[in-house]
Amino acid sequence: MKEVTIYTDGACSGNPGPGGWGAILRYGAAEKEMSGGEKETTNNRMELTAVIASLSALKEPCHVTLYSDSKYVVDAIDKGWVYGWKKKGWIKSDKKPALNVDLWEQLLPLLAYHKVEFRWVKGHNEHPENERCDRLAVAESHKFL
Repeated sequence: MKEVTIYTDGACSGNPGPGGWGAILRYGAAEKEMSGGEKETTNNRMELTAVIASLSALKEPCHVTLYSDSKYVVDAIDKGWVYGWKKKGWIKSDKKPALNVDLWEQLLPLLAYHKVEFRWVKGHNEHPENERCDRLAVAESHKFL
């Protein structure tokens, strides 16, 4: 399997409000930036969208190390919450409906296709790639202001 490193971030001006996401994909010396946005969204949706878009861009199964500053995304996967939500019909342990089910349903098959290791990084803490992804995400969100 090819070894790919991905950095992602999401941003939202208001929550909900105009949002954007950014991603950096690295394979060896090759690097690709991706970004996008939506007029009315949430920060968590943009964080998830960044992960989905970047994994979807890979053309074959890869071993991915994915860096995100989103505890929502990283913990939901690493702590297995999302699998429990799905098993219980997208109901969380507090008996409330899980949010962003449409995006989780897009992400889960990608996680089955690729071998993904999530790594949480503290946001806005001078991590160069996280800062770059944040700038991409914010720039996308500003397109809708």
